[in-house]
Amino acid sequence: MVNVTSVVGLPERALLEGSPAAMGCDALVVVTPSPVAAHVEALGAEIQGAIAGAAKLDAALGGKCAPVVLAVQGVPGGRLVVAPMSALQEETDDVRSVAEAAAAAMTRAVAAGARRPLLFVRAPADPRFARAVEVATLAVLGTQWAALEARESEHAPSPAEAVAVLGLSEARARELAAIEVGRALCRDITAGDPERMAPRRVAELCEAAFARTGVGVKVERNVEDYPLLSAVARASRVVERHKPCVVRLDYRPKGEIKRTVLLAGKGVTYDTGGADLKTDGHMAGMSRDKGGAGAVAGVVRAAAALGLEGVRVVGILGLVRNSVGEESFVSDEVIRSRAGVRVRIGNTDAEGRLVLADLLAVARELATAGAVDPVVFSVATLTGHVYRAHGPYVGALSNGAGRKEIARLAEVGEQWAEPFEHVRPRREDYALIAPRTPAEDVVSANRLASVNTPRGHQFPFAFMDVASGMKGSALPFTHLDIGGVVCEGADWQFGRPTGTPVTSFIGYLKGGASEA
Repeated sequence: MVNVTSVVGLPERALLEGSPAAMGCDALVVVTPSPVAAHVEALGAEIQGAIAGAAKLDAALGGKCAPVVLAVQGVPGGRLVVAPMSALQEETDDVRSVAEAAAAAMTRAVAAGARRPLLFVRAPADPRFARAVEVATLAVLGTQWAALEARESEHAPSPAEAVAVLGLSEARARELAAIEVGRALCRDITAGDPERMAPRRVAELCEAAFARTGVGVKVERNVEDYPLLSAVARASRVVERHKPCVVRLDYRPKGEIKRTVLLAGKGVTYDTGGADLKTDGHMAGMSRDKGGAGAVAGVVRAAAALGLEGVRVVGILGLVRNSVGEESFVSDEVIRSRAGVRVRIGNTDAEGRLVLADLLAVARELATAGAVDPVVFSVATLTGHVYRAHGPYVGALSNGAGRKEIARLAEVGEQWAEPFEHVRPRREDYALIAPRTPAEDVVSANRLASVNTPRGHQFPFAFMDVASGMKGSALPFTHLDIGGVVCEGADWQFGRPTGTPVTSFIGYLKGGASEA
């Protein structure tokens, strides 16, 4: 299992006062708006002077630039790593700048030889940056994750042993470390190669990750009760290790349960496109198509690590490989969903919405079977269109009852460097998936890829709403398409998984932005 770099919170004056915990570090990492020298008064005149002197020699330090390493006597380890941001005065600036600068600075500090860096962060006194120190801490921790296969083969670089953060309370440091445990599990699942993270090996990882956490883990290897998911998996069943499964994770807090959050995660461990085979090199990186399942598992794991009170969190992971072969499901088939809705198959590369429709039907069943104040979310790397439409933002859609929930989640996401773009489903979305003959109740997709279809990431919401039996229900339902944010730089093949939106969900579960 992953070992998360430990984080220690220290009073902001710890360095000035010569605290052993601060002086025992081996680098001071400074992340501030530019000009840096104007924001480091709390570090003392000597450090402020050293930065000002360096800026006279290197004009780049007067504005945003790559982190630089300075030799400064009196700072921990004699290393001062400075990561200037822009002035952060533009209306469009947000806390992602802090996360990016902190990650770059930590990477540079470790490359310089630091193993116990001390982090100092400054940001404008603006609500947009209210969580700057915590966001920077999570960004720093995230840089120290290495892929599961690299760790298991003992080829992973040595991570930092610990990170100390000035101005962070010890209690808050423990909470951030708990969130990082969930994000690390999310990354392990998302980044795992198609064999290391084949469906049932993801299930095994979940069983290990949730052992002794109090979270209930149920692995369903017979998936006949999930007809759409089973159809996606049909060609994979001829290979034992590729067979599908559904994993249910159930976190029940101690004490009274005041609400229930049900999360359905798409876990397509490899997506060939099926009979609508991906061509022209578009198959590379399709092992990351399980990022939704990774995110859901990460949320539940973080909730358990934090011991969240008052909220039950149920994660449902649909783990399946969309293979191509003699048994492939094909366009024009009509298959009844778990909810009993007759689905006419369109493009078989639109498999994720089929998997989610059956999982959402389960969530609806659980919600209507006595769950306390239930809400439902689906999380998936569902479309390429979401990146074309929104770039590096989570694409969010909800039914009428879910708009209040997505508004709260989006508010949290803004503060935690995981911003959302929220759009409404429209009549055109339901028109596109409407039945064309008496043989079906709904059509899964047209013949085109999502990127070539108007409203290509919006109309799948309409399909899932209908095929899951959710439509017309008063149950709040929100869908999050993370296709554009699952990996850094939208590089599905080589980009580091981001862990988005685990942190936002934890803030949401705790009660919103003010309580995140």
